[in-house]
Amino acid sequence: MLIRRLLLSLCLLLTLATARANDDAAFGKAFGDDWLAQYWQYNPDYAISVGYYKVAGLLPVPDAAGRKAYLRWLDSQIKRLAGFDVAQLSPAARSDLAMLKTQLESERWSLTTLKSWQWNPSAYNVAEPIAILLSTPYAPEPERLRTVQQRLLKVPAYYAAAKKAVEHPTREYTRIAIEQSAGALDVLGASLEQQVAGSALNAKQRTAFLAALKPARAAVTDYIEWLKALDAKQAADGSARSFRLGDALYEQKFAYDIQSGSTGKALYERALAEKERLHARMAVLADQLWPKYFAEQKPPADRVQKIAQLIAKLSEQHTTREGFVDEVKRQIPLLEAFVREKDLLTQDASRPLQVRETPIYQRGFSIASINAPGPYDPTAKTYYNVSPLDDYTPEQAESFLREYNRWQLQVLNIHEAVPGHYVQLLHANKSPSRIKTLFGNGAMVEGWAVYSEKMMLEAGWGGHEPEMELIHSKWLLRVTTNTLLDYGIHVLNWDEQKVLDLIRNEAFQSETEARGKWRRATLSQVQLTSYFAGYSAIYDYRERLKKELGARFDLKQFHEHFLSYGSAPVAVIESLMKPEDATKP
Repeated sequence: MLIRRLLLSLCLLLTLATARANDDAAFGKAFGDDWLAQYWQYNPDYAISVGYYKVAGLLPVPDAAGRKAYLRWLDSQIKRLAGFDVAQLSPAARSDLAMLKTQLESERWSLTTLKSWQWNPSAYNVAEPIAILLSTPYAPEPERLRTVQQRLLKVPAYYAAAKKAVEHPTREYTRIAIEQSAGALDVLGASLEQQVAGSALNAKQRTAFLAALKPARAAVTDYIEWLKALDAKQAADGSARSFRLGDALYEQKFAYDIQSGSTGKALYERALAEKERLHARMAVLADQLWPKYFAEQKPPADRVQKIAQLIAKLSEQHTTREGFVDEVKRQIPLLEAFVREKDLLTQDASRPLQVRETPIYQRGFSIASINAPGPYDPTAKTYYNVSPLDDYTPEQAESFLREYNRWQLQVLNIHEAVPGHYVQLLHANKSPSRIKTLFGNGAMVEGWAVYSEKMMLEAGWGGHEPEMELIHSKWLLRVTTNTLLDYGIHVLNWDEQKVLDLIRNEAFQSETEARGKWRRATLSQVQLTSYFAGYSAIYDYRERLKKELGARFDLKQFHEHFLSYGSAPVAVIESLMKPEDATKP
């Protein structure tokens, strides 16, 4: 009787496994490569950014008809997803479905509720996809130039539709659109003509290319002039839209973007507590370091003043304005060697990182960023964009260099490059789930970069110097205050002075950094919270596993398995990883 029950149970398990495999196969077929091919038809710019070039010649006109058609398609795909019984899917397929559903619903919400296509003129820019096509050798140069030509032919209609779409924009987005559109003219400028002249295109093809280029340039120029006139009108009559989202829109966007299961308000309250914890730890470090730097001077009684004075002293040690980009280049191989020496996670020497000056069309938002290839073209170059200080006054440059001093520049390079964004995105491209890689979660991506800083210092980067810990604590304080100021600006209506006071006086950041952060917060919503949200979730998860596994916990295995799930939300990764994944095999 017992044997019979065991056989029946085994048969039932086999039947369930077979059914689940069949449902997984059905989901994979419905939302696999063929489905993605449809998605790329509507989103060719994003397709190019991830290395999918089959639609590279497409440039959809951003008009009402196009938005309406895309909404119909989104609705149909959300309905298709609802047809699957998630209980019958494996955990991996179930998480793919959930991520895809969130992605499509978020896009629908953006089109119908947020409507940033109306108030963000900087969303309309043809530069980056064209720059990628021109510089990425995915095909022979003549073929790539012909593809660019197809796009150029559509540029006038594209900007004509953009002018009709823009309605009641924010002044902040209007002004950065003017700045970045000038970068688009640079991409379509003399260097492109030289590339065409030196290419294998024949004379007739070169003539046709230049004939398409001229009206495209004119369309960009016309858009810039139109934006300048719009900006002048807004300055005169105060008709610009407020850049603040307000509570309802903010919380909706937070739910879609962060995917933590919590709220923006709850994260704001946690950040307040973290700010206090960091101040307390920094006061201890300041007491430890004070005699070394101020041997003959009594420290201030106020802990914030004491911390600020010591940080100001340390900030005197920095690179030069002229040597800033070169210093970034110098540090990358040192970081890579340290990760190998400590065996923290696998790197890929066949995919080297190339440090470059940030292209003009990408400037104005952050000082450093990563341009990584997607899973369709994983062998393409990864660029670490670093903005030179050419446009800074001497005072601005000094302020910036004090902010990115000897210690903080190292933290920045860990965050952006090794083992932060650059390494994480290399791992993401090797994930078996394209959905998890293509529709990744910003909080996981930014959270990993912040976590990697903490992990590197724990492993001994910086020699456990209290100076490094103090400056890194300052960096973590910036991560924390990013959440405070983002929520404060968009929900609590903080003004510029309150934000600047927080950044300068409680987060110990420089004047240039403070004003740059205010600008950034007026040009983004929720994104600044992703650092603290993701970092907190990853670190909490790791510490829980360490406590559960004790001596069996293996840091490298934790990193390898965690990164194997692409850029999925941390909560999704937690649901898929098993405790034994963080132990030696």
